[in-house]
Amino acid sequence: MTIPQSTDPRAPGGPAADTSPARSASGRRGGVGTDRINWPATAILIVCSLAVLVPLFVTVNMSLKTTAQAVEGQAFSLPVPFSFEGFEQAWQLTNFPRGLAISTFITAVSVFGEIVISALAAFAIVRNWDRRLFRWSFFYLLAAMFIPFPVVALPQVKLTGIVGLDNPIGVAILHIVFALSFNTLLFTAFLRSIPISLEESMRVDGASTWQVFVRLIFPLLAPMSATVGIFAFLASWNDFMMPNLITTNPELQTLPVLQQMFQTQFSNNYNIAFASYLMAMAPAIVVYIFTQKWVISGLTQGAVKS
Repeated sequence: MTIPQSTDPRAPGGPAADTSPARSASGRRGGVGTDRINWPATAILIVCSLAVLVPLFVTVNMSLKTTAQAVEGQAFSLPVPFSFEGFEQAWQLTNFPRGLAISTFITAVSVFGEIVISALAAFAIVRNWDRRLFRWSFFYLLAAMFIPFPVVALPQVKLTGIVGLDNPIGVAILHIVFALSFNTLLFTAFLRSIPISLEESMRVDGASTWQVFVRLIFPLLAPMSATVGIFAFLASWNDFMMPNLITTNPELQTLPVLQQMFQTQFSNNYNIAFASYLMAMAPAIVVYIFTQKWVISGLTQGAVKS
């Protein structure tokens, strides 16, 4: 007489239960990977990416065509053969070296001024928060952040003309002033995560407030300084409205304004126009590609209190 073997894994002599970690983990993961994909958000990201990449492709594609190929208006047809005729003519017709030098000067002054002045303002506000004057100064900067430039454009144009700042220097100063509120807010959030005990140890050794800022605080602000610098670079380099309104001499205009002036005069030369656009935005694209990690690290370190 044969006794049937029990199939209960808990019974003696029954088949051993499969308790391997790999099988258990795979069982827990089964059907979960696809559920975690947020398809609406993915679709939105794809559409937004195409909204940026398609115009960029058209710009590069049209800039590499000859004048005869560009006149046909086939934006998505590849140029055969590639031609750099548009870049050569755009370099000469727009006086690109002069515009590049002016844009570089304004951007460099704006980046340096925004980092230094905003860091000093944030340091003074954070370390004197118990004083009413500094606390209300911070609230005033927050309120000023919501005032767009077009609202005060006309008074600014008149004031810069009166004091003789209707030139690239005046544009750089206005860039610093209008970005002060937002940059101070970023530096303030980052400074609150720095322990004040570090400053007290330097003051015990006889360091002044200026020495504490230069030797201790400002080096610790490097991640946020990089973030502010990148934002300042992109905003200053791509700004069109402020240089167009403030600078009265056409010979001292920045690259974005020169592109608009060039397009008005040579509206039918599509390959030259797209080549000039590509040369104007290339520095900003290259800088952001190689420095985008600083933006993320600076913002995350400022958001988390150590």
